Amino acid sequence: MRRIKNLFEITSKFRCHVDVSTIKPYGSGHINDTYRLKNLAGIEYDYLLQKINNDIFTDVPRLTENMCRVIAHLKSKMDLSGEGDPQKEVMTLVATKAGPYFYEDSNGAYWRMCLFLKDTRSYDVVETEKQAYEGGKAFGKFQAMLSDLSADIMHEVIPDFHNIQKRLGQLSLAIQQDPLDRVQLVSQELETIKKRSATMSFFQEVAQQLTLPRRVIHNDTKFNNVLLDLNGNAQCVIDLDTVMAGYVAYDFGDAIRTIVNTAPEDEIELSRIQLNLDLFNAYTKGYMESAASFLNEWELRSLIKGVLLMPYMQAVRFLTDYLNGDKYYKISSAEHNLQRTRAQLQLLKLLEAQGTTMEERILSEAKKRKKQFVKL
Repeated sequence: MRRIKNLFEITSKFRCHVDVSTIKPYGSGHINDTYRLKNLAGIEYDYLLQKINNDIFTDVPRLTENMCRVIAHLKSKMDLSGEGDPQKEVMTLVATKAGPYFYEDSNGAYWRMCLFLKDTRSYDVVETEKQAYEGGKAFGKFQAMLSDLSADIMHEVIPDFHNIQKRLGQLSLAIQQDPLDRVQLVSQELETIKKRSATMSFFQEVAQQLTLPRRVIHNDTKFNNVLLDLNGNAQCVIDLDTVMAGYVAYDFGDAIRTIVNTAPEDEIELSRIQLNLDLFNAYTKGYMESAASFLNEWELRSLIKGVLLMPYMQAVRFLTDYLNGDKYYKISSAEHNLQRTRAQLQLLKLLEAQGTTMEERILSEAKKRKKQFVKL
């Protein structure tokens, strides 16, 4: 009853009319706490209420400004083109009665509300090639529609989020400090990471930063951040907390990392980790149908670099947390972060072995859709 009372006080700050007694936890997100509420007005939309994790997102006003800017841009482009339904295909935030699109309660917690899109479904695991294709099409379209929005006006809500040199620096510091005397247990993993550190710094090279355009990207392209309609078609990209400037390869690479792995992210038995290249091909096809028209040739070439970078970076982050005493990621055992590290490194090795094949598919799909294509 106390929770319902507290949530009633919070929802009363927003421009909505909800039945708080129907509140239920919603989704499988690990960062924010999300609840679904019924709309008492009886119209098409219910609501989602989210408690924003401001331990991770420390500047909620700027985060919200990024979201509002992106949402407004997407809706405006749909309105002008007459293609699509902005109310169903783009997130809609609900303003507070005071004006802002977030509310800070008396405990310093931040909340936001958005419309719930009925007759949609998200999946934590890709089950079919059609789903992979729709995911690629959705994230490609998302990037394409934002390709004319300046990345320079976006706030960096998590500094150096995909900067591998910064991540390697954090790992180096964890090795020096070694609070739990764990470095001696991970010599093989550290050697694997060290061996690749130079090539994985591709996106931090001056030549690449002068050549590759920084664009507005999603930065968290897990498959469950795409809503599919009842026919299994992509409808809306969600979870815009990390939308900020970056390289398109980051989004492409992280999507592939989470889609093609046949085993869980923390798989203990490394032999069970395999690649589903059919899902890779399907995602790439959908992505290129939406995105090939705006990508330049340097960006197309960089996509395979993103595919290899993202599991490497995730391994670095898991191992850093393991050495630091498991302070960032939730764990279910003392070796959990080490298991995750090993699984990501195994995935990386498999992707490296298929790198040429995957790059050829990327360029082949792009060629089908670009009038001019120069092989670099």
